[in-house]
Amino acid sequence: MRTVDEKTNAYLRLLERVERSDALDGVIGVVNPWARRLVAKEPVRRFLHGEATGIPVHIVAKDMPFGAWFMAQFLDCFPDEGTRRAATRLVGLGLVGAVPAAVTGWADWVATGRGARRVGVVHAAANGVATAAFAGSWVARVNDRHRLGVGLARFGGVVLAAGGFLGGSLSRRRRAVDRRAARVVVGEHAD
Repeated sequence: MRTVDEKTNAYLRLLERVERSDALDGVIGVVNPWARRLVAKEPVRRFLHGEATGIPVHIVAKDMPFGAWFMAQFLDCFPDEGTRRAATRLVGLGLVGAVPAAVTGWADWVATGRGARRVGVVHAAANGVATAAFAGSWVARVNDRHRLGVGLARFGGVVLAAGGFLGGSLSRRRRAVDRRAARVVVGEHAD
């Protein structure tokens, strides 16, 4: 099995540059107090971070807007009125689901280190742009401007996928940290 060479992988180099970029620290300083308030109460923090299940709520919550929006784009491939209505409804469902996905994402973000927070800010910005594009798509669709709605959804889908790659990197990093912490704990008990 071939491993990814971090020195030649452009995506990993870009992630590393974002992690090191102190240009994002001003945004972190503004967002951090608000995000900390989300998890200020221990029962809420424990729930959002998935301490009972081992799965942070964001991992599940982000699936609704992502799935709804990509299914809408699939339905956009069909020209009949029924699929247009269904696609419009899916775009709206994604907008509703974007709210809990964002809130749970910020709750996870507050528990990360500086480099991951920087990547998280870019991830959130991409998802915000995608959400705005899908909001525009929904407005266009309900105002019988279907072609514009489809175009905005396609743009939103591309941006959402880019944001998803960043979020996936954050999630993968968290699992790696959790596995290392578990090995340390297991190692401590073995002594």
